[in-house]
Amino acid sequence: MLSESGFELEIASPRVAEKFDVPLTLRELTLWNAIRKGMSVAQTRPDAVVLAADTLVALGDQIIGKPADLNEAAQMLRRLSGRTHEVCSAVFIYHQTAGKSAAFRDISRVRFRRLNNGTIQNYLAKIEPLDKAGAYAAQGSGAEIIAKIEGSFTNVVGLPMEKTIAELATFGIHPKV
Repeated sequence: MLSESGFELEIASPRVAEKFDVPLTLRELTLWNAIRKGMSVAQTRPDAVVLAADTLVALGDQIIGKPADLNEAAQMLRRLSGRTHEVCSAVFIYHQTAGKSAAFRDISRVRFRRLNNGTIQNYLAKIEPLDKAGAYAAQGSGAEIIAKIEGSFTNVVGLPMEKTIAELATFGIHPKV
């Protein structure tokens, strides 16, 4: 999404794993994961402005991470079927050399259509659910399973662009377009 918006960037993988089983709230856990990922990359690139994000889904107070396999993905979609859940994305921006950081979260509410097993199997055949919190993607075929999104669509995709673009500007980073 950042590239599509005109930002020049380099992707670097953090050397830490996302955690889902830590006794934190949805908002705390996404922020904790984003900070851990960002700090991991910043240690190897202290002169770079690093942006890290984490997105999780919660149904009530139960956090739903990424599925381990297709069976778990189908179970997640069955649980979300016909219900409204929250999607929380946390973003951490850090420039180690300058000693400047920013962190924020965005929450969107997503209501799923009622899904039968056939719909779930057809949907899972179209996407790669194992790298997505809640086993779904809002973009592409998402309209087949999502009835309504309240809040930022890009937050549900994984990066709340409205807030991210504004925060990057405070670091002197603007799109080239």
